[in-house]
Amino acid sequence: MRSLFSTLTLAGIVSLLLLLGACNSSDDQTYVPKPKGYNRIYLPPHSYQKLDEQHPYSFMYSQYATILPDTFADAEPHWIFVHYPKLNANVQLTYKQIKNDPRRLKDFIDDAYKLAGKHQIRASAIQEQTVQTRSGRTATLFRLEGDVPSPFQFYTTDTTKHFLRGAIYFPTATKNDSLAPVIDYIQQDVMRMLNTLHWQ
Repeated sequence: MRSLFSTLTLAGIVSLLLLLGACNSSDDQTYVPKPKGYNRIYLPPHSYQKLDEQHPYSFMYSQYATILPDTFADAEPHWIFVHYPKLNANVQLTYKQIKNDPRRLKDFIDDAYKLAGKHQIRASAIQEQTVQTRSGRTATLFRLEGDVPSPFQFYTTDTTKHFLRGAIYFPTATKNDSLAPVIDYIQQDVMRMLNTLHWQ
């Protein structure tokens, strides 16, 4: 009887040691959580239509966007939103008349820089670039990196009559890493707008 008990105890100890050895394997594998994934966003092929509304400007804009009036309290005539309902994004356009006044033009340009600079607290970088459109117009672009509500802004002017400023806005709190494909997509649309811009 004692011999049988000793055999069972010895078998139990050996099983326990084997179990502990398996848990303490030399592979030393540690659990690493998978990085957070983002929802897949469907982006349709770029397709454009002409702005038919009566404004001092016209351009081609996305067929997947709608034109809405700017309803903010300080909105002026010819301020509009190019609204992307499926992407939950807007391109806000604000228009000003220069009236051949260099001081007014300087004020409008200063305001464009101030509005881009307001995001410096949250932006990791702001890249400024001056480009010439296909129609020979000059536009200044601001690309803002980091989790900012407006990752892309611009202004363009003929320096005597017309001044147009635009900004892409996302009303969501989503991190811009997940919105990067959407931002790139709308930036392409904005560049098409600038390349087809005509003053009326």
